[in-house]
Amino acid sequence: MSTILSHIQEKHLVFDGAMGTQLQAKGLPIGMEPELFNLSHPEIVKSIHEDYVKAGADVITANTFQANRTKITPEELKEIIPQAIQLAKSANPKFVAYDMGPTGQLLAPMGTLSFDDAYDLFKEQALLAEKSGADVILVETISDLLEAKIAILAVKENTNLPIFVTMTYQEDGRTFVGCDAVTATLALQDLGIDALGVNCSLGPKELSGIVEEILEYAQVPVMVQANAGLPSMENGQTVYKISAEEYAQFAKKLLEKGVRIIGGCCGTTPEFIKKLREIVDKQELVFLTPKCVTAVTSGLQTVFIEHGKLTLIGERINPTGKKRLKEALRAKDLAYVLKEAVAQVESGADILDVNVGLPEIDEAEMMKKVVSELQGLITVPLQIDSSEVSALESGARHYNGKPLINSVNGKTSSMESVFPIAKKYGGVVLGLCLDDSGIPETVEERFNVAKKIVETAESYGISRNNVMIDPLALPVSARQEQAEVTLGVIKRVTEELGVKTVIGLSNISFGLPNRSLLNSVFMTQAVGVGLTAPIMNTLDDFMMNIVRSLKVFTNQDKESAEYIANAQNSTISIGNKNVTTPEQKNDKKLTLKEMIISGRRELTAEETARLLDDFTPLEIVDHAIVPALNVVGDQFERGELFLPQLMQSAEATKNAQEVLKAKLLRDGAKASNQGKILLATVEGDIHDIGKNIVKMVLENYGYQIIDLGKDVPVAEVVRSVKEEKIELVGLSALMTTTVQNMKRTITALREAGCTCKVMVGGAVLNEEYKEFVGADFYSKDAMEGVRIAESVFGK
Repeated sequence: MSTILSHIQEKHLVFDGAMGTQLQAKGLPIGMEPELFNLSHPEIVKSIHEDYVKAGADVITANTFQANRTKITPEELKEIIPQAIQLAKSANPKFVAYDMGPTGQLLAPMGTLSFDDAYDLFKEQALLAEKSGADVILVETISDLLEAKIAILAVKENTNLPIFVTMTYQEDGRTFVGCDAVTATLALQDLGIDALGVNCSLGPKELSGIVEEILEYAQVPVMVQANAGLPSMENGQTVYKISAEEYAQFAKKLLEKGVRIIGGCCGTTPEFIKKLREIVDKQELVFLTPKCVTAVTSGLQTVFIEHGKLTLIGERINPTGKKRLKEALRAKDLAYVLKEAVAQVESGADILDVNVGLPEIDEAEMMKKVVSELQGLITVPLQIDSSEVSALESGARHYNGKPLINSVNGKTSSMESVFPIAKKYGGVVLGLCLDDSGIPETVEERFNVAKKIVETAESYGISRNNVMIDPLALPVSARQEQAEVTLGVIKRVTEELGVKTVIGLSNISFGLPNRSLLNSVFMTQAVGVGLTAPIMNTLDDFMMNIVRSLKVFTNQDKESAEYIANAQNSTISIGNKNVTTPEQKNDKKLTLKEMIISGRRELTAEETARLLDDFTPLEIVDHAIVPALNVVGDQFERGELFLPQLMQSAEATKNAQEVLKAKLLRDGAKASNQGKILLATVEGDIHDIGKNIVKMVLENYGYQIIDLGKDVPVAEVVRSVKEEKIELVGLSALMTTTVQNMKRTITALREAGCTCKVMVGGAVLNEEYKEFVGADFYSKDAMEGVRIAESVFGK
């Protein structure tokens, strides 16, 4: 009997289409969890599965999309999951997929759901799915790359089932959280999944460009389950306007580009799958040669490490020789660590090295905390740096994206410990040219260690594009001839092994004066023989001027734009009199406005308290907080920062405002109130991520929020609006099935004589839906909600 993995090596695979809209057509009440129909109306669920099999689907997806403990009780889960899989099997498809959707909650540090709690939610489902006979687990409709990673780990660590993963993207090519398709592809495929791709949100035409980006880099089969176009409202019903024939023709183009697995999402029906089957049966497999790149990612961006291009790794989050950082780590004071990180990114670091190794602390636990905090604040990828295997694994496990793992060496014990970590968590591993005999003294010997590391990595299934080599720079103050050895190794590794190289520049000048000069000259020599990624102090202005110069001569800085822009503010000096030291540069005092813009939530309360010695709360709000929020809002709307950074700035503002509120309370004054707004997720809808984000941002702008929560009855909204004398109501809905309740709520408000304005938002909403439900405004995101509030209250 063919397995699902052997099937996709030989032919296309056709999944089924939408379940939710089919259940609604067959009587699913608005607001009822579709998974409960497995128990209450099994015959209806089975009939839908049978219709898809008759239409030609190879895979039937169990009706389990929301089957997790955040929505369904543990007792119900134990019944629902086995029942759902058995109903799918009873339709006699070739394969049954367990449908694992998102948790519906924001992960820390953006939200409150911890890594371990999310893991347990997915683990529980995976174990029941395998026990019940699923052939594959489909993790779908994911917006947060870290959530996808957690689901993958839960499945792979607890079952033997294949796993397919599909993300969901918006029209700007990014997920709701801000992850782009290339970043998701590069990070996910190295976690050992069996297929990846995209589902939901958009139609096949709108997804075409995103799919092309995925295909360019995907090393595993690519899967697409598009919606039947973009939804609209007709006669009070949600309508998807693409026909089954049109959908199939769009799908044909995707198959011709190399998509291997195809199906349907919202709005698709058995007729769509029938047309897909007809197309698939005539379509030959397309075999692609994807790009093999050396790249690391965060959860939001990718950094490609390429020959002929300098990639800068910031070195300063490493306690070696740094008294203040040691003190901060011992005290668990992450504010100083975050300060170092932000300063390095602002000065040009592409990647940040993170080393928290001190003998007196729990390094693995500290690594986890620091990685999480850094990734909530900055977008650049990280290099997980430790000599302790437990710390490497802790960092790699909790990291959102594809990290650089520093390091492995030529010792058998090191390779046996580190390579499994790199393979499991999908990082780029950095190999040091030393072995059991120490650091070899000749080019040939060090090169042989590098070669052994690369070849051993390949035996673990780690491709050489996921290996980098550090030839090791030794202090010329002790072994002057070793500088030439290091340069010789860089040249041979680059030319003969084809892998990228890294050097810790500060080692070369240890023990000598004017270290920046020595480091810079050596870097220039190393770049000339192939160095791709120096680990360096990006706060060193002299060295950064050399970097900018190198970028001009290596054609990285087109038209010398970066060099020219920086020249006006640079001082070219190799002495110490007129040079600001990196430590002084990093000690630059941030204003409250700058703290909020950069999301420094750990600093804003103290700074606000200090400002209260000289300014009134209103002056602080008007001249620091509101201007900062306007900058953040503008950057968010332009796509220059994303949801994690928006949330960090919101938290920073909240901490400042708490200090101001306490001051006003002590003085007997009332806090500033820009206006009172009521928010609610409508009856029948239990999704409130978007509403909660809007709430936080509106509160930061000084609005008083009455939050009724989720699944709010119509009568409760009307009563609260009257009692609280509300002028603006915000209603949220995630599902098309609950849009009708949004309309009912607004109608009830009007019939009750409420004159409040109503804004609506949610994943399925648009201007057309706004008109249908009778709302005054459509808010596409939190910042649009602020603009609407300002227009209503005249602020």
